[in-house]
Amino acid sequence: MILLPDPTWPVVVLAIVVFGDGLLTFRPPQAIAACLDGVGFPRDWWWVLAIVKFLAAAGLVAGIWIPGLGAAAAAGLVAYFLCAVAAHRRARYVGRDFWLNCLGMLLACAAVLIFCFLE
Repeated sequence: MILLPDPTWPVVVLAIVVFGDGLLTFRPPQAIAACLDGVGFPRDWWWVLAIVKFLAAAGLVAGIWIPGLGAAAAAGLVAYFLCAVAAHRRARYVGRDFWLNCLGMLLACAAVLIFCFLE
């Protein structure tokens, strides 16, 4: 395992995407609200998802200079999106939102973890 990312640009791109995702989750447009409702996630807890994404983005950026933090943030994002996959499958909400958004983010996070932090 590499404690500092190499290369760093995929980590920065993922941090920007995850931060943007957090902004969209904090005040979700109709498509994201429908997805969260579709998996049965309680509306009272939607704000928690945004905070988790903001912290993950901050961890990815700080992990460029702090050994191990970026890898931990990337691994946490993989775990987060694995839980999202499980929620989609449990609720049988496996339409376009699942294939494009949920699995797409899981693959992006896993790719950053593998290609930037694992030898």
